[in-house]
Amino acid sequence: MRRAYRLLDVFTETPLAGNPLAVFLDAVGLDDGGMQAIAGEFNLSETVFVFAPRDPVNTAAIRIFTPGRELPFAGHPTVGAAALIADLRAPQMLAAQDLRLVLEERVGDVVCVARHRRGQALAASFTLPRLPQEVAAPPSVEEIAAGLGLAPADVGFGAHRPVVYSAGADFLFAPLSGVEALGRIDPDRRRWGADQGSAIFCYAPGGDGADYRARMFAAGWGIREDPATGSAAAAFAGVLMRFAPPADGDHTVVIDQGVEMGRPSRIALGLEVESGALRAATIGGSAVLIAEGTLDL
Repeated sequence: MRRAYRLLDVFTETPLAGNPLAVFLDAVGLDDGGMQAIAGEFNLSETVFVFAPRDPVNTAAIRIFTPGRELPFAGHPTVGAAALIADLRAPQMLAAQDLRLVLEERVGDVVCVARHRRGQALAASFTLPRLPQEVAAPPSVEEIAAGLGLAPADVGFGAHRPVVYSAGADFLFAPLSGVEALGRIDPDRRRWGADQGSAIFCYAPGGDGADYRARMFAAGWGIREDPATGSAAAAFAGVLMRFAPPADGDHTVVIDQGVEMGRPSRIALGLEVESGALRAATIGGSAVLIAEGTLDL
């Protein structure tokens, strides 16, 4: 049977940058093993499989697989799938106005907004289906540093200290002293995410229009390094509220990732703060369609 797919680069306006994503538009009949095998064949950070929604009010149901496991939620697959589905189903309407979609994911229903204006890349954003929470105690600074090939003095800046947060997927957040320390990380020093453990999201103060620069490693999930990690950016909202809480109001935090990989990506994290608490958060970015084809199974 032939199954159609599209390839997109997400969190970028430029082809061959950002985070690659494969989207299979009709996954009816594929079982868990089949989807996992296809994700392994494509060997991208994530592959998305689209199904009819359980609730006909919603737009679609999607399942997300890395080369090594299924994820209940992930950011760049959500952004990419929302932008692609809107563009394929209602291109003329999308050119005239933003479109609201609801994608059913294992984490729950995710509300998305897709956008496409003349002369601009496709774009989408989504509201976090659940707010981030601290879910575990972090390893020691010494253990984190050793696992990254760094010195303990490289870990931490300002009030920021290592923590483990989740907004659907668990991440160990490791603040580093600067961009220079990010560049010295040894991705192969430790198999982060092994045995269903947390991936690690390393971040430092940014530059060139970004508030933060980041790198993410999850070899245990089948991802040696990820060019852009929307689910980590979602959980990062909780980290910011703990260590650098903004004033009441709406805020946009810009995160650059993938620079050291040669896959520069830009993620927009939106924060809605009321009475000193996070009330809602969004993840957004652009997406570029770069290829399409069929897979014969």
